[in-house]
Amino acid sequence: QVQLVESGGGSVQAGGSLRLSCAAYGYFYSSAYMGWFRQAPGKEREAVAGIDSGGGSTSYVDSVKGRFTISQDNAKNTVYLQMNSLKPEDTAMYYCAADLTFEGWIRGAKYWGRGTQVTVSS
Repeated sequence: QVQLVESGGGSVQAGGSLRLSCAAYGYFYSSAYMGWFRQAPGKEREAVAGIDSGGGSTSYVDSVKGRFTISQDNAKNTVYLQMNSLKPEDTAMYYCAADLTFEGWIRGAKYWGRGTQVTVSS
C-alpha cells in the first residue's frame, strides 16, 4: 500500500521560512515523480514544485521560483520543500503527491498525502 506522509507545516510571518517533508512508503520511489500541490480556500489547486526521483530534474510554478527549493534524499525515500521568503499568498494546504511520470503527476497524480497547513501572516 502506497502511503505519503507529510510534515513540517506551520505558521510564520512574512519573510520567514519553513521546510516541508514527504516520506514515501510502499512505492517505487526510484522511478517516480513526486512533489507538492497547494490549495488555498476558494482557489483552485496548483502544482507548486516537483522532482523526478530518478534523474533529479525539477519543476516550479513561476510564483515560487527563486524562493522555494525541492530536493530529495533517496536513502530515506523523502522529498523536501524548502520555502524561503514566504508571502501571505503562500498560505494554503500543501499536499504531497506522486505518480510514475511527470505527465501523470501534473494531471492530478495517483497518490496523495493528507496535507499540511502553511499559514503566512503579514
